[in-house]
Amino acid sequence: MPRFAANVSMLFTERPLLDRLDAAARAGFEAVEMQFPYELPAARLRERLQACGLTLVMHNLPAGDFAAGERGMACHPGREAEFREGLARAVDYALTLEAGQLNCLAGKRLDGVDEATMQSTLLDNLCHAAEVLGSAGLQLLVEPLNAWDAPGFLLDRPSKAFAAVESVRQRVGTGHVRVQYDLYHAQRSEGELASTLARYLPAIGHVQVADNPGRHEPGTGEIAWDYLFDHMDRIGYDGWVGCEYVPLDGTEAGLAWWHRWQERSR
Repeated sequence: MPRFAANVSMLFTERPLLDRLDAAARAGFEAVEMQFPYELPAARLRERLQACGLTLVMHNLPAGDFAAGERGMACHPGREAEFREGLARAVDYALTLEAGQLNCLAGKRLDGVDEATMQSTLLDNLCHAAEVLGSAGLQLLVEPLNAWDAPGFLLDRPSKAFAAVESVRQRVGTGHVRVQYDLYHAQRSEGELASTLARYLPAIGHVQVADNPGRHEPGTGEIAWDYLFDHMDRIGYDGWVGCEYVPLDGTEAGLAWWHRWQERSR
């Protein structure tokens, strides 16, 4: 059975962030992930994680003005210094929180900037990040987002993210960079979930789940989750599976799918 981590940026959101950790532990999760931990001091977050017996498996690099619609700046020429400052901050948090992976959002296309320039900027920043994280014993993740939820996002298909990761590996000679394969975004953009998981397994560092349409919990849409979870076991995926979805009728009510999988694994 895959190992599931609650995404506390999208689950238990009726509570403050620290209290979401308590709620995740009470629900039975042993691990969590979050998008951006920077609203609280890292030491305070670590204290609560330890008190709850939780492992933090992943968080994002700073991604610009997320509330205003930015989705990273790694592909934006002229913001390299901002990217590196955010990277350093993220590494400090990850080391304090003992999170082994950091996720990078590439950013949206800029008007008046050609695609080749944005791609070159992205690869330069990813190569730098991979080397920094590798030296710190951390892994860099690169996540594609679909063009409907994030219009203009540069890496708007999984195939583009896998290509970017391969380019980084060839340039810097490190395996400390992989794709964060979000099955919701992948379904909306390219589909072929099972075959992509199998084909690119060595290049996948983290998986996230949400159903389509609606980005709600597994079982509310079209994706064949029983088949996919069994498939992950068959192909040997041993990473975490992040529950990054919008609960349809409240987090606790929407965990029935997960409890069913817990019972099945006993």
